Amino acid sequence: MNHISWNTTKKCNLYCNHCYRESGPDELINNELSTEEGRKLLREMHKAGFRILVFSGGEPMLREDIFELIEYAKSLDMTVLMGSNGTLITKNSAKKLKKSGLNSVAISIDSLDPQKHNNFRGCDTAFQRALEGARNCINEGIKVQLNCTVTKNNLKEIDNIMSFASNFGAVSSHMLFLVEVGRGKNIGDTCLDKEEYKKAINTIINKNLELDIRVKPTCAPQYKVEALLKGVESPGGRGCIAGTSYCSILPNGDVHICPYAPVKVASVREDTFDNIWKNNEIFKKLRDFKSYKGSCGNCRYINICGGCRARAFNYSGDWLDEDPLCLLANLKVESKAI
Repeated sequence: MNHISWNTTKKCNLYCNHCYRESGPDELINNELSTEEGRKLLREMHKAGFRILVFSGGEPMLREDIFELIEYAKSLDMTVLMGSNGTLITKNSAKKLKKSGLNSVAISIDSLDPQKHNNFRGCDTAFQRALEGARNCINEGIKVQLNCTVTKNNLKEIDNIMSFASNFGAVSSHMLFLVEVGRGKNIGDTCLDKEEYKKAINTIINKNLELDIRVKPTCAPQYKVEALLKGVESPGGRGCIAGTSYCSILPNGDVHICPYAPVKVASVREDTFDNIWKNNEIFKKLRDFKSYKGSCGNCRYINICGGCRARAFNYSGDWLDEDPLCLLANLKVESKAI
């Protein structure tokens, strides 16, 4: 099912080391879509067939109209999710989120060592307040997904972090692999190498079989192939869904193929989103797997993996290029897609 991420603001109360939007407390609220523009966008999303929406940021809780936007999206029969750092979700705001119609929220815990998490998030109370926000949501009946950005610095922790998510009461745990975009470029030396990447993917696949919650890698489409080769059923659809069943909207209304690939497709201030999604040439090329290049273009698993379009773009400047972390690039892989 098609789903979309709307970065509603670039303003954030934290200053995270890896932020792909380069958000922070000093960002001015400038040129963001207004409430009315947001309502129009939501109607166009619905017309385009999108039924799952993620309000993200920056920190979406800093938008004064966030409860109104959630309620309006819910009135359109959309499943409404939120990506938040969790630190601003008080007991009262959790009640308001539930009343507005929020279905679930994703909150990141990047280390079980509070100091380590706090350093990564640029705030000495981030860990405690994130867990408090997550607990407030659970108590109000809002589903919680605990995310984690995977780097060399916390690679040895991910097994325990996934177990923690299950014990905490989360319904899922997503491991987000660092992509060198935004401030992530400044910590590129912490990105996993190919061997670490493969090991991490398999750790997550095995953990998904062990836990009673859903565990999934993100920005790691090769997990679909790894699972297939192990004879394991993997959660979710195609590995990379950028432009095929997913895209992102920036605070100013620019449409990108995904949050981690700064590839502008169009602007909802210049065209309707439903027309952009249906007719834009960039989206059409992403849906034509014959357009892909390098090892991705010749891979038999293009239909189930697709390679990370964000990594491809940030590696070579070409969003149709091969994924530099492809685990099969040096192997002889049949070109016929499965």
